[in-house]
Amino acid sequence: MRVEAAMTTDVVSVAAEASLHEAAGRMLDASVGSVVVTSDGNPAGILTEFDFVAAGHEFDRAFSEIPVYAAASRPLETVEPSASVERAAHQMHEAEVSHLPVADGLDLVGIVTTTDLLAVRDRIDDDAERALRAREDWTTRG
Repeated sequence: MRVEAAMTTDVVSVAAEASLHEAAGRMLDASVGSVVVTSDGNPAGILTEFDFVAAGHEFDRAFSEIPVYAAASRPLETVEPSASVERAAHQMHEAEVSHLPVADGLDLVGIVTTTDLLAVRDRIDDDAERALRAREDWTTRG
């Protein structure tokens, strides 16, 4: 299965110059765990819930005074939509990330998370189980 079948296409993004307060508002409004940080309209980093915790510990200022680029994770790790979900899972494991933006060239086309990959795994397991049962039914009747 390819990443494009598992990814979410409604990616929440925020400009690098925006404040952490604004980014937090976008995340809360969209009920997501990360926002992709853009610079000149191109994906440049990612800001996750973990990054907010780290920023709260590191900076002695209000989130409204801290620019997103100061807390975002960079460089941005991405995967292509045509990559396999296995490749995405391996990449996430190696990079120790749970949110992986999906880019087609410089165009941000989606995001895939560990939750998305677990849902896909459950679907694959269910499909395999149904296929195995169908094969067993066919061989016992034949």
